[in-house]
Amino acid sequence: MRTLAAPVAFNEGEKIGRVLDRFTPGLVDKIIVVDDASTDETRREVERRGVEVVSHEKRYGVGAAIRTAVKYARSHGFDVIVILAGNDKDRPSEIPLLLREIADGCDLAQGSRYLAGGTSGGMPAYRRLATRLHPWLMNLATGSRFTDTTNGFRAIRLSIFSDPRINLDQEWLNAYELEPYILYRAATLGYRVKEVPVTKIYPPKKLGYTKIRPGIDWWKLLRPIFLLKLGLRK
Repeated sequence: MRTLAAPVAFNEGEKIGRVLDRFTPGLVDKIIVVDDASTDETRREVERRGVEVVSHEKRYGVGAAIRTAVKYARSHGFDVIVILAGNDKDRPSEIPLLLREIADGCDLAQGSRYLAGGTSGGMPAYRRLATRLHPWLMNLATGSRFTDTTNGFRAIRLSIFSDPRINLDQEWLNAYELEPYILYRAATLGYRVKEVPVTKIYPPKKLGYTKIRPGIDWWKLLRPIFLLKLGLRK
């Protein structure tokens, strides 16, 4: 399986270098960073390490960045894409855990900090509450048994995006909506999805541990569940 790893980043100049430094030779076939129009040193830090940067001319959102990564992977002949955070919350050394499930026939291997063997650290209490609520609602809507549906560390078999029922090219998916959209669609369309225990360590608050804003961005993570369940979006 030709595998592309794609950290996505917006103004992660202080952290994206750490992400890339964690990759060991041969871990994946290629790494690209999708830069969502950063205004800091993100691009320079990536290029210093000899990694290709795919940049947006203006900021669209994390969903649009993931869409760009998926399109790049498909157009360059990759079989699997691994999405991970550009802010050093995920551990590239655990990518083989995700890829093992894909090799065994899964279509989407979803990282979980809450499964036995998973680890989390540095997460504020309000984030812990939100990351527990989201899978409860996702499970209620899809009939699944997920534990960590907001975890952005995942591997996806790219062939699922040939299914016209999974339509990433919708403007309402530009921000945080796209990731739960993919998971919901995969779970309800009969694709094989499996969670894998992984590490999720939040960086120190002084470096900015997350860009998700309480309230408005939580709703962006939640609304695909309601809109898809009610048939208001496809």
